[in-house]
This record gives sequence, structure tokens and C-alpha cells, in this order.
Amino acid sequence: MEISGSLVTVAKYLAAGFVMGVGSIGAALGEGQVASHAIDGMARQPEMEDSLLRTMVIGQAITESTGIYSLIVAIMLLMVV
Repeated sequence: MEISGSLVTVAKYLAAGFVMGVGSIGAALGEGQVASHAIDGMARQPEMEDSLLRTMVIGQAITESTGIYSLIVAIMLLMVV
């Protein structure tokens, strides 16, 4: 019984770490792409800077939500399982 409980605990921590790792990498890459394309657009059309900045902030907020969802899943794995 002791070994079984230990394996479940180890699997729980590994799964939570894996979820956060994959979720944060995806969010970081997405935010980088959003910022890169917005800066590229600002360099090409400086008069559209306000509109592009507003769109970039909204895009980064949406992209960051995947990182927040992975954090919630990791917390659920640690607390519930």
C-alpha cells in the first residue's frame, strides 16, 4: 500500500509539472509571435501604431489564457487527485 501511494504522488507531481511546462511554452511562443507581428506592422505603417498596439494587447491576453488554464489544471492535479 505504501509503494502504491508513493507512485500516485510521484505521478501526480510529474503530471502537474508536465502540464505547466507544455502550457507555458505554448503561451510564450504565442505571445512572442503576436508581439513580433505587431512590431513588424508598426515598422511598416507607423500611423497604425495605436490600432496595432491595442490589437496586440488583446491578442496577448487571449494567448496568456492558455497558460492560466494550464496552471488551473496543474493545481487541480495537485489538490484533487
